[in-house]
Amino acid sequence: MSIQVQHDEKAKKYYAVVDGHESVCEYGEAGDKTLNFWHTYVPPALRGKGIAEQLVQEALEDARRRGYKVIPSCWYVRLYVERHPQLQDVLAGK
Repeated sequence: MSIQVQHDEKAKKYYAVVDGHESVCEYGEAGDKTLNFWHTYVPPALRGKGIAEQLVQEALEDARRRGYKVIPSCWYVRLYVERHPQLQDVLAGK
């Protein structure tokens, strides 16, 4: 399932609305050009369809494009980065 990920900078989240349900990847600012991705949520009715993966992928790629480093506090974001070594450069402290 392909989704359209949107970024709401004011609410500090990347999100997608699918079948009337909002899925989110939320973050907070953690210093100079550093974002802390602390929460990813997909409603139960939409789980297992690759939505979290697409949200996190777009969030990390957008952070990279904008020159940010990332702290992956959310377990899902951390797991995604571990499984995609090409994203190691976006991690804070790397």
